[in-house]
Amino acid sequence: MRRALRIVARRCASAVPTILVVALAAFALLEAAPGDAVDAYLAQVGGDAGFAAELRARLGLADTLPGRLSAFLGRLAALDLGVSAALARPVVDVIAERLPNTLLLMAGAASVAAGLGVAIGLLSGARPGGARDALLSTGALALLAMPNFWLALVLVLVFAVQLGWFPTGGIRTIGGAPPGGAALDALRHLVLPSIALGAGYAAMFARTLRAGMVEAWSADHVRAAHARGLRRRAIVWRAVARPALVPVLVLLGQHVGTLVGGSVVVETVFAVPGMGRLAFEAVTGRDALLLAGILLCATCVVLVANLLVDLALARLDPRIGQSDG
Repeated sequence: MRRALRIVARRCASAVPTILVVALAAFALLEAAPGDAVDAYLAQVGGDAGFAAELRARLGLADTLPGRLSAFLGRLAALDLGVSAALARPVVDVIAERLPNTLLLMAGAASVAAGLGVAIGLLSGARPGGARDALLSTGALALLAMPNFWLALVLVLVFAVQLGWFPTGGIRTIGGAPPGGAALDALRHLVLPSIALGAGYAAMFARTLRAGMVEAWSADHVRAAHARGLRRRAIVWRAVARPALVPVLVLLGQHVGTLVGGSVVVETVFAVPGMGRLAFEAVTGRDALLLAGILLCATCVVLVANLLVDLALARLDPRIGQSDG
């Protein structure tokens, strides 16, 4: 418990400068981009120069660069991300509506990636070099080569359009949940997007776990386990698979950010109203405050996910976190 608290304290201390750096980088990139939200709005509805100047003054875009930066950092310190220029609503409220959908999608994709990846890796690495290993390794490589948007379209065509097992898109049934409740309805909507987003990572985790298990089979502690007469199943899990899971967990923590980025395409294909689609809308609308809020929120999600991975690693390997203080 004390070691876990040290890890949490250390990661929380490093999170503050990380969020500040991301905030400053987001502000700088958005300021360097040509045009603003008023330009995007006038391109759709039209308007003269006077109307554009009035809109910029109302949205705080007419201030100087230092003034805009000071206002942005002041709102950030107060946990106020301002008002979305494109949606005319507080950024925090907009993100609060979309974030749960993306978190559900990420949890589903991570479950698919971890569950399927570990299962394939265990079965493949338990007897490396055999026929089962060759078949599973080929399948993992095929999954790794598939673009997630192509896999998403195939899943929709086969399982939603032809077989009708799952909905074609959305996060819930329009007009109310069908028999089974809202939770079951949301789960049915998330099955295909989770598979499309997590399949590639499952293949990556499977290959990483298999490689670690192949290396572990030649370790001294595995030979010692054989000499003590332990059953092969016990040797596979305790001596071979458990240490090989450490790089898989590290890989999972490293790819949480890419899960957030990959959700843009998957959410678009499946019409999931999440952070990915919201980021696309913010970019097309040149909504600087909304996009900055999305980037900061995604940063917090990645930091929390990596903290959970660190705690899991400390649980899996007692040596991890011993020097954290």
